[in-house]
Amino acid sequence: MKNKLCIITNIGAHYRYPIFSLINREIGCDFFLGDKVKQKLKTFDYERLAGYKGTLRNRFVGPFYWQANSVNLVFKDYEYFILDGEPFCLSSWIILILCRLLGKKTISWSHGWYGREGFIKGFIKKIFFKLFSELMLYNEYAIKLMSDQGFNPAHMYCIANSMDSDKEKGLRASLKPSRIYQGHFQNDYPTIIYCGRIQKWKKLDMIIDSMEILAKEGNPINAIFIGQDIENVDLKSYAASKGLAKNVWTYGPCYDDRIIGEFFYNASVCVSPGNVGLTAIHALSFGCPVITHNLFPYQNPEFEAIKPGITGDFFEKDNLLSMTEYIKKWTSQTQEERRQTRTAAFNEIDSKWNIHYQIEVIKKVISNKPKIRLTKG
Repeated sequence: MKNKLCIITNIGAHYRYPIFSLINREIGCDFFLGDKVKQKLKTFDYERLAGYKGTLRNRFVGPFYWQANSVNLVFKDYEYFILDGEPFCLSSWIILILCRLLGKKTISWSHGWYGREGFIKGFIKKIFFKLFSELMLYNEYAIKLMSDQGFNPAHMYCIANSMDSDKEKGLRASLKPSRIYQGHFQNDYPTIIYCGRIQKWKKLDMIIDSMEILAKEGNPINAIFIGQDIENVDLKSYAASKGLAKNVWTYGPCYDDRIIGEFFYNASVCVSPGNVGLTAIHALSFGCPVITHNLFPYQNPEFEAIKPGITGDFFEKDNLLSMTEYIKKWTSQTQEERRQTRTAAFNEIDSKWNIHYQIEVIKKVISNKPKIRLTKG
């Protein structure tokens, strides 16, 4: 068998195709990808991935699942296994125990700790993650939390996260200020943006409430929402009820980064009231700062790309007035300040939140070399 590395994951999420492809090119890997997860998730065409060896059937029982035909992979000629690091995946427990007995190295690619774990969940997660040889975690925040739980920092690495970073960086070079928002809204007000699925728990109605407050203060703004409304949130009707129909653009779903890039580049700020994940990486990749809430145990790991006052800000969770003040701050930037923000956003993505940073981390983990932190101090 050529490849010594095997990746077993719950599903081939669309955004992970670039990093998976790079792993195959620079390291060599056999990929076994699950067929489905409970939530609706866009996947890539598995056949496109060099190194793809098979689809695993995920069988769900309540919150738990088993990946059929995954355990037998332990007995093949692989030296390293990268798993999702999901305690709810029962087959992963068996793989971890068998690899320990056989002297094979297991690596978690995982969120790790969130900071909201209760006693029972924390106890189970501690047992589970201690079965791994090494832990690759999405941010430094999780590493700090797990260090506090007694995990050895020498065996934890920040893998960060990425989208199609090379493509986005290439598109970035062609972007320039345009009048795309002035043309649609027929005004010169600053425009804020949200890009992602439209769901109730994301609390996007707070954006319209902030717009109402700012309009009454004499600081009117526009907002564009890009994404599919999968829960009938109907932001358009809510905006109309506030007298803001002309200031809200419900664009709908879009998967063309050439279009999305122009929207982000020319917006004043991206606002994600509920929490933020890859939306932060997407926005910063095209030079747009990000505002989201400050309760990190209830955030996704990508919040760490937001540097307060530099690439965005954190408002007090569920506090409309707090969020409104930060929106006012970022929509009041001068052209020169906006240019500096774009540069800071690009630098943040280029330093860490990209596939090349990730591949270097993976190489260090599997090479047994002394750990070198790639993040800036």
